[in-house]
Amino acid sequence: MSKEKKQRIAVFPGSFDPITKGHESVVKRALTLFDKVYVAVGKNTSKASYFTEKERLRQISQAFAGEPRVEPIAFTGLTVDFCKKVKAEFILRGVRNTTDFEYEKNIAQMNKTLYSGAETVFILTDAEYAAINSTIVREILKNGGDVTAFIPQKVKLK
Repeated sequence: MSKEKKQRIAVFPGSFDPITKGHESVVKRALTLFDKVYVAVGKNTSKASYFTEKERLRQISQAFAGEPRVEPIAFTGLTVDFCKKVKAEFILRGVRNTTDFEYEKNIAQMNKTLYSGAETVFILTDAEYAAINSTIVREILKNGGDVTAFIPQKVKLK
């Protein structure tokens, strides 16, 4: 009698406002480790969004069109509660530099205290994308600049 292999499910939480090539790279690399990745658009109460939740979910869908193991989804509340809801045992985080790591390490430790059933996995951003972040991309957009070099090729911003 064969045992069914348990699916390795990861949640990649963020605002993705907008999704960048760095985010895309982290998810693509995570697919070598996980059976399913939820790209989870969270509501950050301390940030005002540039794109609507619906637009961000559409952008994520465009970026990963044809990849059934990636599911864009919106959530509210704590990431660990969302992990419990979707039965994810891993929280995926991209890290660009030591500043990111220090910030993410603290959140990972808090998440582990809140929910011991989820382990945070850090993936270092590819060097070519280390300078890209959503805040800078939004500033370029707000000032009429071209951001095509910083967002996934399949994504069409409206």
